Amino acid sequence: MKKTRLFSAILLGAAMLVGSTSEACTNFLFTKGATKDGSTMITYAADSHTLYGELYYRPAADYPAGAMMQVVDWDSGKKLIMIPQVRHTYSVVGNMNEWQLTIGETTYGGREELANEIEGGIDYGSYIYLTLQRAKNAREAIAVLAGFMSQYPYHSEGESFSIADPNEVWILELIGKRPNTVKPELAKKLKYNYTDGAVWVARRIPDGYVSGHANQARITTFPQEGKFDKAKGKGLHKVISSKHLDYLYEPEVECVYCDEVITYARACGWYDGKDADFSFCDTYAPLTFSGLRGCEARVYAMFHRVASGMEKYEKYAMGDAKAERMPLWIKPDHKVDVHEVMNLMRDHYEGTSMDMTNDLGAGPFKCPYRWRPMGFEMNGWNYVHERATSTQQTGFSFVAQCRSWLPAKVGGILWFGVDDTYSTVYCPMYCGITDIPECFRQGNGDMVTYSETAAFWLFNRVTNFVYSRYCDMIVDLQKVQNSLEEGYIADVQKFDARAKQSDGEALTKQLNDFSGRAAEKMMTEWNKLDKYLLVKYMDGNIKKEKDGKFERTETGNAVFPKQPHYRSEWQRMIVNDHGDVIREK
Repeated sequence: MKKTRLFSAILLGAAMLVGSTSEACTNFLFTKGATKDGSTMITYAADSHTLYGELYYRPAADYPAGAMMQVVDWDSGKKLIMIPQVRHTYSVVGNMNEWQLTIGETTYGGREELANEIEGGIDYGSYIYLTLQRAKNAREAIAVLAGFMSQYPYHSEGESFSIADPNEVWILELIGKRPNTVKPELAKKLKYNYTDGAVWVARRIPDGYVSGHANQARITTFPQEGKFDKAKGKGLHKVISSKHLDYLYEPEVECVYCDEVITYARACGWYDGKDADFSFCDTYAPLTFSGLRGCEARVYAMFHRVASGMEKYEKYAMGDAKAERMPLWIKPDHKVDVHEVMNLMRDHYEGTSMDMTNDLGAGPFKCPYRWRPMGFEMNGWNYVHERATSTQQTGFSFVAQCRSWLPAKVGGILWFGVDDTYSTVYCPMYCGITDIPECFRQGNGDMVTYSETAAFWLFNRVTNFVYSRYCDMIVDLQKVQNSLEEGYIADVQKFDARAKQSDGEALTKQLNDFSGRAAEKMMTEWNKLDKYLLVKYMDGNIKKEKDGKFERTETGNAVFPKQPHYRSEWQRMIVNDHGDVIREK
């Protein structure tokens, strides 16, 4: 999600995200060769204190020649510009379309000079959903986005996109151009003519590798095309610029970039080195302490969990810009499955120096969450609360799984969840569904309207109670969470075998029924969990259980509950702060 006026270029007074809404997102990317079943996967957490968790749906549609459509800013709902509509649009469930094409994003802000929003234009959210309606695969998506960026002003801040189809995974980073940034004398020298739009670079993640981005631009230097000789024919160009998009569909192409991505930077006076040394990130979104500690650290946490030897990047992740820089992608030690990917989205820096469960900020019950703002000052020093992948303000998140060996509408699954990734349940929504389950449906409640049947409100009710006695309650929550997700994974395997035999309306009905039942089961089990936790942990007590039931005395009363002490570190803090008053005399 968009970070309002949040620029990675701002040191934030050596603190973190001060003066912003702290809205941010996390994406992880997994290629076919990095997964056990050969699927591609990308993850996305839409983190915002004002975003309501629901599952968007746009049906396929046909339009007459000459039809126009209104572009509406995803964040604000403000009308932007009118653009030509295409004759046919594909159906879209969340961030995945009927062909399994999936797009996620993170806003990185970038240079402050480029942050002012242009009136009209197309915003980053519309980039995603318009592209999903118009493209069948990742390369088509890049072509569609390139068209938008060359034809219309770009309304938003710097953005990173994860783009996946059943065969490939790409990362595309862009930032809008602004006319007042160009220096006339440099433009004249370079013979550069400014046009509205954006500059960008897209790179294919090598098969067998994983990548990630989390509110910080990550593409540094990139391969650039040499003298382009069309006479050499197809299949020879691994790198192309936007002048040669007709070669984009050649499978050898692994990097595509805007033809003026370097020239624009030169015309603005931001770069004067050799073309070969040009770094997108270092030019358009230079690393700062906040970009490292609040953003790159989340990518580091995932890398640390899937590959050995990552500890050498911990200083970098903790804010030391002089430490060894973390690469754009790494090769994991093992191939991951979909449940592991779900769990990679559940992270509070456990196993690193930034582990949020260990310090006093976790409270007496090791709660790995810190309320906002993220930075504070004490005794002349600035301090930060960690910003982990799992955070309380998540509206929705997903693990998108694209499977090339199945028919498109069966192969694509958006494992969808609402609220905090650590305590959500990823429920299987097939990309071919046409009926969104009631618990995820748009309009079923909103951020200030409670709904008994909305998953967002149910999960928030449970999670906010769990935060009060975290180390004990989270164990009970995880039992239900794991049971549901493991059951869904097994059910999907059985259902796939049946569904791939069907097509047309019969297939659509099967997909709707399966995803609908999965959502209903989730809501039923989470409502049971809600009541169970209240009974068990009411008033700070922990009721005793035996054989799956709460214990009673011989006369039928509840057995006296457990009342565990605060952890010793917390007791010590109480004594240091107030010991003279509470010490027995």
